[in-house]
Amino acid sequence: MKNRKKTFEIALLGLLLALEFVFAYVKIPMASGLCFTFYMVPVAIAAFAMGIRGGAIVGGIFGLLSFSTCFGWFGGDAFGALLLNMNPFYTFVLCVVTRVMVGALAAAIHKLISKWVDVRICYMITGFLTALLNTILFMSALVLLFGNTAEVQGMVGGKSFLLFIVTSVGINSVIEIVISTVLTGAVGTALKKAKLI
Repeated sequence: MKNRKKTFEIALLGLLLALEFVFAYVKIPMASGLCFTFYMVPVAIAAFAMGIRGGAIVGGIFGLLSFSTCFGWFGGDAFGALLLNMNPFYTFVLCVVTRVMVGALAAAIHKLISKWVDVRICYMITGFLTALLNTILFMSALVLLFGNTAEVQGMVGGKSFLLFIVTSVGINSVIEIVISTVLTGAVGTALKKAKLI
């Protein structure tokens, strides 16, 4: 039984990592100029299926893929390239470290709430929190690390940082949260019915 679980976790980890690479190419542009992606779904699935270590690993891969777009890979990211030019270390922290934290925190919260919440609802909550934590941690780190730069100050345009965060990610964040909640809930329920988790 233990070997079967380990084999399943390795196979699932491989599948989730492969999905992250596929999702690196799937970006749907929004009117705001931002894109929404499906990156958060594999992170959320890893969080509930494999715990803190799995969530952190898949979150880290998401972060590395995000960081690689600053170098022009996977279609590139002009804003990421600008941040990389200003401070490569801060950009790494912004892209990678925050995403490792997202995966680990989502797994820890899932473990905590799964004791009191119906398992199917718990999967949806994990998907919701993974996307929400990604937005909160990324934008907070952006303000903390780059908030004093002329570029970010120009983007803020005299607004409070909180208003800047809300207006910058608004509809984009809401769509990602809905997608992550629904898909994570569906995948979690299917895996549970199949007795794989």
